[in-house]
Amino acid sequence: MKSTTRGTLAAVLTGVAAAAGAAAAATPAAAARAVPVPVPLQGVEQSLHMELPKLGGEVPLPIPGAPEGPRYVEGRLLPERALPQLPVGTGTPGLDMRTPVPHLLGDDFDHLALDAPASDLRALGPGLNLDAPLTPPNPDNFGLPEPKLPQAGVITPVLQAVPGADLGLGSGL
Repeated sequence: MKSTTRGTLAAVLTGVAAAAGAAAAATPAAAARAVPVPVPLQGVEQSLHMELPKLGGEVPLPIPGAPEGPRYVEGRLLPERALPQLPVGTGTPGLDMRTPVPHLLGDDFDHLALDAPASDLRALGPGLNLDAPLTPPNPDNFGLPEPKLPQAGVITPVLQAVPGADLGLGSGL
């Protein structure tokens, strides 16, 4: 083996080892389901000498799942779900807001709070179901398949979520 080949191989192995080490170090951060997003308004609040809203949120990270493989059904040449649905798990964005409001309902109601936490969201992408224009081999026809009309169907996407929010009005929330 030439020295240039050995050097190239060593450089490639070093790069692979560094990438594997970085991926192992990044695994705990990647395990988070949502990234918090604070909105810093304290500097503006101090410079204007007034109370401003306090905002924060969460941005969910999509986590792709493993699709179900095709299922073979008796009497069909092609498997069911030729193009399987891809499941994706994520969440809805979250929001936490506290803001002062004028005394609309009296002196006891001077702050408004909205808390809409991130909730789970489950999605399945669209899929495709096909069947060939031939039947399985027919023993009555010397083992030859018979023609039939082709079949095609689209499996509709699915979206499931249960979002919720709390709205409060009070003094000094």
